[in-house]
Amino acid sequence: MIQRGSGVAVWWQIVQSIEKDIAAKHYKPGERLPSEAELAERFAVNRHTIRRAVSELEHRGLVRVEQGRGIFLQEYAIRYSLGKRTRFSENLRSQQLDASMRVLQSKELNASGRVAGALGLAPGEPVLLIETLGEADGQPILHSSHYYPAGRFPGLAEALAKTGSVTAALRQQGVADYERVESLITARLPDETVARLLLLPRSQPILQVEGVNVDSQGRRIEFCVTRFAGDAVQLMVNDH
Repeated sequence: MIQRGSGVAVWWQIVQSIEKDIAAKHYKPGERLPSEAELAERFAVNRHTIRRAVSELEHRGLVRVEQGRGIFLQEYAIRYSLGKRTRFSENLRSQQLDASMRVLQSKELNASGRVAGALGLAPGEPVLLIETLGEADGQPILHSSHYYPAGRFPGLAEALAKTGSVTAALRQQGVADYERVESLITARLPDETVARLLLLPRSQPILQVEGVNVDSQGRRIEFCVTRFAGDAVQLMVNDH
């Protein structure tokens, strides 16, 4: 399993191997992983190397180390990638999780200054707001407010309700592909509605991401505010 002399550090190969085990659901959330001694035997390395790998997994928020008890998989340790191609279903499918998205409501309204600026519109221009709830294996993990130029996407809400996929719905509306050009991440407390939808106490922080997506011509097509259950998701920012 470990390829020495490959140019990739042994401890990093161990991290990647254990990450694959987690993604393949070899361990349940909260379950104890093999001990340092067992991992050292499995990978034929010393315990110092195992500690380096476990430290990295802990830093990434995938496991927790309890002194005298062992290494445990974090509950709901879902890694959510934010990059040029941020896709809800792909993020979950890559970790063998069942993804579902449902439309909570949709309506047309006049764009506020923040929404208008993100979409390159004048304040007060009509936008389509679609509220969605995303679940992983039936567990609610995110609530999103999607804003689109109303005139360009007249049937988008119906398409999204039918497909359960933003990508598929936009494709039906003539957008073959799109990419993320901006992501702003903040931590805050949920309001009453978000706490209820994500099954959280109001005292538990959420992660909020404001994102702007553009089509292949660079035109701004979506401004999205997504609120993640902070104990369910680790956000991973990349450049691709």
